[in-house]
Amino acid sequence: MGFSASDVVPFTQARANLSELAEQAKAGAEKIITKNGESYVALIDAERLDYYHRLERERIHLLLIDDARQGLADVLAGRTQNADTALAGLQAARKAKAATTSKTKPKHRG
Repeated sequence: MGFSASDVVPFTQARANLSELAEQAKAGAEKIITKNGESYVALIDAERLDYYHRLERERIHLLLIDDARQGLADVLAGRTQNADTALAGLQAARKAKAATTSKTKPKHRG
């Protein structure tokens, strides 16, 4: 969905015309409210916001299903590792990275 110039409203104008902007949003318009010349918040119909939230939850569920599918494919292909061994490897890698990072940071002199 594209926005027109009338969909971008400065904060001070939005404050003065909130009822009118709310009616426009209820009718399907989406308003971008700016503050100091930059996008600040959006004004949209509550039902449309709920729809956006449902879409996001569905997207997350699809990603989880895809991850599970990939995990099952890895198991079937024999690409598995003992959990304790995997965790120990991750912890060792983090320690090594932390040690390397602390050596390269310049020391602060008070």
